[in-house]
Amino acid sequence: MPLDEDKYPEESGRRRFVAGVVGSAALATVGAGGAAAVDTLTDPSGEGGGTTEFLGVENIDGPAPRGMPIIPIEIQDGQLVGVWPEYDPEARVAIARDFGGSGIDYSSAWFQYCGTQTAPGVRPQADQDNVLRNSPGSYDWQSDVEQGEPLTVDMFEEYESWGNGIGQSGLGKPASATWRSEGDVQSIPVQLIRSNRVRQMAAGEGEFSDLPGSVRQFIAEAAPEGFIAWLNKCTHFCCVPGWKTQAGSAAFNAENDIYCQCHQSVYDPFNPVLTQFVALPRPPASESESSE
Repeated sequence: MPLDEDKYPEESGRRRFVAGVVGSAALATVGAGGAAAVDTLTDPSGEGGGTTEFLGVENIDGPAPRGMPIIPIEIQDGQLVGVWPEYDPEARVAIARDFGGSGIDYSSAWFQYCGTQTAPGVRPQADQDNVLRNSPGSYDWQSDVEQGEPLTVDMFEEYESWGNGIGQSGLGKPASATWRSEGDVQSIPVQLIRSNRVRQMAAGEGEFSDLPGSVRQFIAEAAPEGFIAWLNKCTHFCCVPGWKTQAGSAAFNAENDIYCQCHQSVYDPFNPVLTQFVALPRPPASESESSE
């Protein structure tokens, strides 16, 4: 796309943006905080970067250039656990090819953007805990659970009726979490929802009947008992958005969607889409990591 085509439209009743930011076709830099997370060419130094296909929750409005990557979940002894694939020394990433028979390759490179590529937990061979752990602050119910406690299935029992006064009740019950972030390290923010709509996605029921078979199969494997999770970093300028966390989201018709208050990017948690981006390289591995 020529640079002069990548501009904001004129103001309307609702702030709307093109999918991208001014100059997104040009080179962008990534600062210490991981800003400028647009699809760009990257510094070739480091490891595991490059063009990457991923499955994410769809960006449906605002300047964010793409969705946020889905994190497959397993349930182990009632605890919610994010799936971390095995390391492939040739690809230099952790990767599960043909995840769940879906034909989609699930890779640690999905999470290499917005500064998260420097998080210790994103290193393919990092010795980190995969349990999704409570990160209170976004939802009242989580304040009754200690920070860092494992999230468990029984915490979401009322998911079919839950509501907090934002948008429609009964769409699902959410939580904020951290993943692969044990100890004094950079955390990886996650949001998840338990919803019957996720079950319908996996089954291709109703409005989800036109989801591609590969996507349905991936969700069937990655979202047990109606749980779906994603890396909660807006792909625009790396803010932390939320599903039903901002009352002001209603002004942008986003009260039932994931809303980023920084620049009004909106994502649909119930519409997984395959797309591509340029994963940023991780810092070079130490000698001990390289030899493992």
